[in-house]
Amino acid sequence: MTLEILAVDDSRTMRDMIRLALSSAGFKVHTAEDGVNGVEVLDGIQPDAIITDINMPRMDGFGFINAVRTQEKHRATPILVLTTEAAPELKARARDSGATGWIVKPFDPEKLVKALKMVAG
Repeated sequence: MTLEILAVDDSRTMRDMIRLALSSAGFKVHTAEDGVNGVEVLDGIQPDAIITDINMPRMDGFGFINAVRTQEKHRATPILVLTTEAAPELKARARDSGATGWIVKPFDPEKLVKALKMVAG
């Protein structure tokens, strides 16, 4: 079974790194450049899990998580926050918004794959 992932990050380099890490592990990867674009891409897909950054233009990760959680079909979709931020209050805010987990950049591709298989598998 191929797991489908949506990765939302304003950094093209980060999107490419995530795509590379997950594609080579057999995942199907969709990407979006910020929260607004993420909501648009989400419209046409049903991912098994979502990865999002926090600091992005137009709509940040918190806004994006909230937007995802208001959609009935994505209410239970696991969301992993992948960010350079490590502050406990931001982690708590992400959890309160509906995030499933938190991974600090730079990420270890193997750990990311393992985390996704855990929450989405």
